[in-house]
Amino acid sequence: MTALLMAGALALEAAFGWPDWLYRRIRHPVVWIGALIAALERRLNRPAFSHRARYALGALTSLLTLAATGSAAVALTRLIPETFWGAALEMLIASSLLASRSLYAHVAAIAAPLEAGNLALAREKVSLIVGRDPARLDAPAITRAALESLAENASDGVIAPLFWGAIFGLPGIAVYKAVNTLDSMIGHRTGRYTAFGGFAARLDDAANFIPARLTGLLIAAPAWRRGALSVMLRDAPRHRSPNAGWPEAALAGALGVRLSGPRVYGTQVSDEPWLNASAPDPRPDQIRPALSGFVHAVSLAGLLLAGIGILWCLA
Repeated sequence: MTALLMAGALALEAAFGWPDWLYRRIRHPVVWIGALIAALERRLNRPAFSHRARYALGALTSLLTLAATGSAAVALTRLIPETFWGAALEMLIASSLLASRSLYAHVAAIAAPLEAGNLALAREKVSLIVGRDPARLDAPAITRAALESLAENASDGVIAPLFWGAIFGLPGIAVYKAVNTLDSMIGHRTGRYTAFGGFAARLDDAANFIPARLTGLLIAAPAWRRGALSVMLRDAPRHRSPNAGWPEAALAGALGVRLSGPRVYGTQVSDEPWLNASAPDPRPDQIRPALSGFVHAVSLAGLLLAGIGILWCLA
């Protein structure tokens, strides 16, 4: 049943997303989780503490956040009646923790100005989804940033929450979203969060280990004749992240382009290896085919979940 619930949640989120009118009234579950993390971080992350103490307090922050989120989700599942309308409500709640529609919209918003040659607007749009310095990005670099963000967030924002939701239901998807939000907010390996966010970063790596590889397979599956699978298997382990390289390398192989490579964060140059290094840089007009591939991968995930759910119910 949890697989069917996740398939339904994905369909709802893809069709409707999280409406603006609802956000204005009650915000969003991720905002609530983020507020808790921010409050704990302000109180516990003291520069005067030792590295070990800050790591321990960061771990405590993570565990408290997961406990609060998981407890709220378990309480909700017990309150929701086991009826058709109860299942529909559970799908609706779970859909708020997916991001396929918003991810598609953000990347499509970069494609339009890039194709029109409006680099200033394209830089503005890409800065909303990546951390690198947009002022230093030319058209190929903006395109790479958009494609890499699409691939990585296909895992973090869609496939990973579906995976954990299919196994553990609403508590699974909610706790995963808390893990991902912790990593986004405090899992940085520089400055204030090197020690405090260390546990959160490792927890996120563990939670995404299987989903990242599944995402790579889903992206590569329709393009296996173009060598996407072989590119993924060869190049993904070279990526700085233990997980992000899998969907990124799969997308690089599917499109026949190179991704990753050196990039600038603030004043620091990160000399990253290329994925599919012998291929050319992506062109702006390849973002839309990548978005189509994203839709196919997410649709395939939904069909697989629905199939597993139906077979389980019939068994």
